[in-house]
Amino acid sequence: MLEYVTDPDDPRLSDYTRLRDVELRKSLEAERGLFLAEGEKVIRRAIGAGYPIRSVLTTRRWLTPLQDVLGDATVYVVSDELMSGIAGFQVHRGALASMERLPLPSVDTLLKGPARRILVLEDLVDHSNVGAIFRSAAALGVGAILLSPRCADPLYRRAVKVSMGAVFSIPYARMDDWFEGLTRLREAGYHTLALTPDQHATPMDRARLTDRVALLLGSEGDGLSSHWLQEADEAVCIPMSPDAMAAGVDSLNVVAAAAIACHGLMRATDPAQSPA
Repeated sequence: MLEYVTDPDDPRLSDYTRLRDVELRKSLEAERGLFLAEGEKVIRRAIGAGYPIRSVLTTRRWLTPLQDVLGDATVYVVSDELMSGIAGFQVHRGALASMERLPLPSVDTLLKGPARRILVLEDLVDHSNVGAIFRSAAALGVGAILLSPRCADPLYRRAVKVSMGAVFSIPYARMDDWFEGLTRLREAGYHTLALTPDQHATPMDRARLTDRVALLLGSEGDGLSSHWLQEADEAVCIPMSPDAMAAGVDSLNVVAAAAIACHGLMRATDPAQSPA
């Protein structure tokens, strides 16, 4: 159903207002149980993953490309200028969709699932970083992701956009008990690897990879907490170039480190082929 809108203050557009105000958006989206998908590809992936559409905001020239997936959804059609004014930025991908959130699985449900390789993110607060890690994880065979209580929302618009919709393809759950979280992983049969920049840790390519492995990643600034480092079965690192170390470059940012470490999880899982 098409509805043409010319007033930026039209209450029908309230799902889309002040998209750059992070705190307001987090409050509004939690209250209404929604998230925003930006661009044709991401909207298609959200719909394909089973998220119901609340409405779509777009311009005339993007109606045809999206027509086959929108069905009887309410579509607000605005001018290019009004679209930019409402969003607060140039929407290069032509459309925004307000989607209903689905209930998250419990941690226990996720741990009882088939995932043999999982990531556990501790207090990553940057939405772009979380989105980029989901994208790497999806590309490199990670089966599920666990989030600490303070970790950024994977369905926040920026995370969804950076992930190119990968947040819809990997099941994830949010921990309700950070302190005992790793105990639950161990009880579920996961060997836990704590990624650290400490070059005295086991190199990632020498880590013991059992049938079920959980890789722990820490916050952007401080890395993993001492509690999780101590509780993990093994501390692992990505070996740095000696020249880089001499020049004072002793670590990678969390997104690059996550991608390299996820790739490391892809090697043979036969214990006989993994270093002791």
